[in-house]
Amino acid sequence: MLVCMLAMAMGSGCSIKRIAANKLGDALAGSGVTFAADDDPELIKSAVPFSLKLMESILSETPRHRGLLLAAASGFTQYSYAFVQQEADQLETRDIAAATETRQRARKLYLRARDYALRELEVAHRGFRAKLNADPESAVQMLRKRDVPAAYWAAASWAAATGIIKNDPGLFADLAKIDALADRLLELDPDYDFGAVHSFMITYQTTRPKGQEDPAVLARRHFELAVRLSQGLQAGPYVILAESVAVPEQNLKEFRSLLNSALAVNPDARPEWRLANLIMQQRARWLLAREKDLIAPPESQ
Repeated sequence: MLVCMLAMAMGSGCSIKRIAANKLGDALAGSGVTFAADDDPELIKSAVPFSLKLMESILSETPRHRGLLLAAASGFTQYSYAFVQQEADQLETRDIAAATETRQRARKLYLRARDYALRELEVAHRGFRAKLNADPESAVQMLRKRDVPAAYWAAASWAAATGIIKNDPGLFADLAKIDALADRLLELDPDYDFGAVHSFMITYQTTRPKGQEDPAVLARRHFELAVRLSQGLQAGPYVILAESVAVPEQNLKEFRSLLNSALAVNPDARPEWRLANLIMQQRARWLLAREKDLIAPPESQ
């Protein structure tokens, strides 16, 4: 009888602990909305690491919590881009070694985000990751519209990891998997999250293996869709097109026009986009300040 009672007590304790972890996981999974509406990027830069580590602690107790896995994937991706990769870019003009080290850190964070997104997809579709490794085109057919958020963060973080350090053959070999995820996103829900997929595709079209159409033409098409779906209230598409297309084409007029359009966005028009807009506007100002480094003056073109 005592053994039974002990077993019941232990089981109850584990159950209560699991319930508590799930409840906290639910709360943490929804915390991104509060962060997204903040108007102080430096405050969020300091606060996010604690939140991300807390998510990881809860995931050790509830490893199949889909909302928390998704929050970790999006959180690590956005933190790496907004605060680590941007720091690396700014360091490059002063300290190349420090910039390279910071980029390596950003890549690790992107890959951590990717792994959380793939774990979420694995919870939804057992065997998904193994199949993705073996046959990407077939694997992504398992995905449904409800899987789009996790597939989006998997593709975005994975592509960012391959792009930030371009000489890693291991990551370069993963392009077929990223391609498959990107194409499936466009099939399932191209208008997801007010044009997030199209914003991602602006850059990705210029880096993926070339097809029959000009990558810049495709990028501009996705830009137009991203701006339309966000009603022009997101600075991101303008900054992304300026970096991905205007700079490679050395189009100074378009470069200035796009970045000034980004700066003209009112961050308060959509509070849930406030933080992202402020961060992208900071990048727009930094890019404009580096105009002469990025685009040759007209007389030398």
